[in-house]
Amino acid sequence: MNLMQYRPVPEVERAMELVKGKDTVKVLFVCLGNICRSPAAEGVMKATVKGDDGNRNWIIDSAGTGDYHIGDLPDRRMRVHARERGLTLDHHCRQVCRSDFDDFDLIFGMDSRNVANLQRMAPDDASREKVLPMGAFLTPGTVPSYVPDPYYGGASDFELVLDLLDDACRNLRDTVES
Repeated sequence: MNLMQYRPVPEVERAMELVKGKDTVKVLFVCLGNICRSPAAEGVMKATVKGDDGNRNWIIDSAGTGDYHIGDLPDRRMRVHARERGLTLDHHCRQVCRSDFDDFDLIFGMDSRNVANLQRMAPDDASREKVLPMGAFLTPGTVPSYVPDPYYGGASDFELVLDLLDDACRNLRDTVES
């Protein structure tokens, strides 16, 4: 694990203004199909804030930019690896919709492609400001600096995604709660 301390970059500091002073923080995690990374991020974040004595309540969801798996449970392999860490991924896949940009304070794309898709889908500049790369919350020096798609990989790829999300979600919680 990287020993460097996480410090928000200017893009993150600007986004934190969107949740400053709010009692409830609403976050949406997004990947391509909402079948691996984003439901895993949803599960990891829920576990990260569960039982916290933080200053805020959290509403946490996930979605995909594509419509490939609507209604399905997350990928079986991701559910197995998550279960080994005590996480239950029971979200049913859905696609990002226009109202998500109104309903959520912060929207996280797992990689640059997801961020670009979300920026394109955003109805206005205020909505685009809500979109952040999940990698912006990884501890500096973490490799990779984004959350890669494990779909065509093996067990180690799913484990890597869960490790990255654990780091990023802890840093996100700490940043919002500070």
